[in-house]
Amino acid sequence: MSKLYSCSECRMNYRDPKIARKCREWCKKYRSCNLEIIKHAVNE
Repeated sequence: MSKLYSCSECRMNYRDPKIARKCREWCKKYRSCNLEIIKHAVNE
């Protein structure tokens, strides 16, 4: 099992910390989810 990184705003999980950071920044700025970012989310 690989380490997962979570967006502190929406709680989506990612394998790549860079994508988790992008998600967190988007969520904070726009108060919504970006489909291009969350398509990389994992459900583990």
